[in-house]
Amino acid sequence: MSQPLSGIRVFLLDIEGTTTPIAFVHDLLFAYVREHLDGFLAEHVSTAILPDFVTALSTEHAAETDADPPPVWRDAATDQLRASVSAYVRWLMDRDRKSPALKLLQGLIWEQGYQAGEIHGEVFDDVPRAFERWRSSGRFIAIYSSGSELAQRRLFASTRFGDLTPQIAGFYDTAVGPKIAAESYGRIAEGLDSKPSEILFVSDVVAELAAARAAGCDTRLCVRPGNAPQQDEDAYTQIRSFDELE
Repeated sequence: MSQPLSGIRVFLLDIEGTTTPIAFVHDLLFAYVREHLDGFLAEHVSTAILPDFVTALSTEHAAETDADPPPVWRDAATDQLRASVSAYVRWLMDRDRKSPALKLLQGLIWEQGYQAGEIHGEVFDDVPRAFERWRSSGRFIAIYSSGSELAQRRLFASTRFGDLTPQIAGFYDTAVGPKIAAESYGRIAEGLDSKPSEILFVSDVVAELAAARAAGCDTRLCVRPGNAPQQDEDAYTQIRSFDELE
């Protein structure tokens, strides 16, 4: 059943489990990073690409308080540093941590895959239809994901439906703030020159929807194949397709 949204100016969308199947992210993108991580580090560990990333990752490692301690960090020699980065990155990925440094590195590795034609973005069939419908009605579309802005752009630029990025007004990652913090949605509203009440945030994660709602945004819980059940999901209007959002 369609849901009229007369007061909405901006559709702010999560990616994983919302625009894009979870299996694509976990089974293809994450697997690609694991397969190419060591080769990427060997190629770039002495170049200008990685120093800031390695520094950020080392800082995150030093601040770890997880009851399950991360691998030991050693940076006395290039080989030890590369091994430390590889081990810690895999440890973070095993726990699906939203580490900013990890997301940056993943984006760099995926960028190589997109450029080589080894990766192509995937979205649900209803996504391009909705994009065209929303844009033709004068609404704006923005993306907010824990994946880096670079990774977001590459995904939407390489779908089987063509390049969808011209229809997207903004890409936001955790540089704007955590997705479970209400302040993040306020900053996005400012960046889009909109009031929070004019934004509809769609995600498959209730904790993110709660933060957006606290900021004053309208929300929808996206229920797609493969998505994990959510606590308190009945507190949010649910959709199974963007076709439901008129």
